[in-house]
Amino acid sequence: MIVCDVGPRDGLQNEERVIEPAARAELCDRLAAAGLKRIEAASFVNPKLVPQMAGAEEVISALHRRPGTSYAGLVLNEMGYERAISAGVDEVHYAFAATDEFGRRNQNATTEEGLQTAVALVQRARSDRVPITVTISVAFGCPFEGPVPPARVLNLVEQLMAVPPDEICLADTIGVGVPSQVKVLVRGARDLGATVGAHFHNTRNTGYANAVAALDQGVVSLDASVGGSGGCPFAPKATGNIATEDLVYLLRGMGVDTGIDLDALIECSHWLGKQLGKELPSMVSRAGDFPAAG
Repeated sequence: MIVCDVGPRDGLQNEERVIEPAARAELCDRLAAAGLKRIEAASFVNPKLVPQMAGAEEVISALHRRPGTSYAGLVLNEMGYERAISAGVDEVHYAFAATDEFGRRNQNATTEEGLQTAVALVQRARSDRVPITVTISVAFGCPFEGPVPPARVLNLVEQLMAVPPDEICLADTIGVGVPSQVKVLVRGARDLGATVGAHFHNTRNTGYANAVAALDQGVVSLDASVGGSGGCPFAPKATGNIATEDLVYLLRGMGVDTGIDLDALIECSHWLGKQLGKELPSMVSRAGDFPAAG
């Protein structure tokens, strides 16, 4: 199971305190040293709209890259893709919204426009020989349009599979999903031939149950944010992702090998809390580790 830490991007993009590129690169270095094999290191978006993500190129250039670790960049359009490729990311993460209103507010694009960009970027990534994940955001519910029918999401997956990305990530951007929804969407996407990942927020305390449900249905990766920080600037009352250390503790207890050093991850979480000047939501970082049974 691949755990992708999105802390340097999703974890910081909604914080009041802006963390400078050098410190964001150090966060990536600390995560890699703890054993993370995939890190969403930067977001190549308009810094005027998301000032916390300014200096994405500086973050990538300041990394002390570890062999075996893939450093990804999030993009929302073709300009972001070009920036990410020029900066030297190992993989591209492109996201578009399952609802028109969220798409307009988040990236000034309807769902159909976002889908068209996805297909174009997958084709470009194939030509550039760069792995690409396409994330369908607000796949479980939208703050503006309400519940999102599973058929709508699976229709998007089916269209994406005409030019298949390396992975399709189903994102509960505002943390409204429950395990029964997760099972329907993950199973449905896999039945369409997709390699599926999942991205959960813990806004309503269902994120970890959703992660287990996704694992049971065969996802290959789970996103999480060190310390449980994060949220979307364009989603009202957004709260953080599931915490990487809490997820790793859960997976380890279930016998799932992630290759991640939990003690080092907890130290990384404490370090990030100091950078942000607050205690982060993660429970394992507060309570500490406990030996796995048997």
